[in-house]
Amino acid sequence: MKAGIHPAYEEVKVVCACGSNFKTRSTNKGDVHVEICSSCHPFFTGRQKLIDTEGRVDRFQKKFAKAKELQAQRKATAEAKVARKVH
Repeated sequence: MKAGIHPAYEEVKVVCACGSNFKTRSTNKGDVHVEICSSCHPFFTGRQKLIDTEGRVDRFQKKFAKAKELQAQRKATAEAKVARKVH
């Protein structure tokens, strides 16, 4: 490696919006401020935050329930046809 052409790789403090702090190394000068970190990210914490502004989740759940209901009706109809053929 050539001397004098590489940026300084120093320890910096990372500050999250949730209040979590940790140290890492970076070429960035000064503190690094982030909005989300591994302490507050839903994927890492296991908490799920659903922001449903237009009712999309509710609409999907209704549509899914209607589809299950239709499948159950079709199955019942098919079983009734099989029962009629047997008699």
